[in-house]
Amino acid sequence: MFPVPTRFFVTSGKAISKVSDLNAFDQALILAGIGEQNLVSVSSVLPVGVKKVAKKNLPRGMVTHCVLAQMRGGEGETISAGIAYGFRADGQGGYVAEGHMYGTQKNLNQILEWKMDEMSKLRRIKFKKIYYVTEELDIPLDHYGACLASVVFSFD
Repeated sequence: MFPVPTRFFVTSGKAISKVSDLNAFDQALILAGIGEQNLVSVSSVLPVGVKKVAKKNLPRGMVTHCVLAQMRGGEGETISAGIAYGFRADGQGGYVAEGHMYGTQKNLNQILEWKMDEMSKLRRIKFKKIYYVTEELDIPLDHYGACLASVVFSFD
């Protein structure tokens, strides 16, 4: 039997580092509350009956399934990462779109809107409402940066 998530939460974070973009990404994960987990990237389907819950503290080392959008960059760059998600109007679950770019949160939200619109057209469905969680970061000189947003699944 294959596990089907019953709950999810949404989180995001951003950080800078003088050392590397990987260190900035690590700090962004910690700030998002998922820096002590073993992340497994999954695609973008919200199962029928899944419930959104408040962000949870997860056990250290937990294998954690998530949809993860991330963007890393260097000095002087503006970067953005985010997700959009929505439930189908017919009650048959939902979908998540992730995006990342060199550019602003405003532009990323537009791209995420286009992605969700395309998902609905391909499936011939409508969404009840679409939610957006995005991060933007202007990286200072002599630094690296990372930003991320994630839908994190649980099976309890």
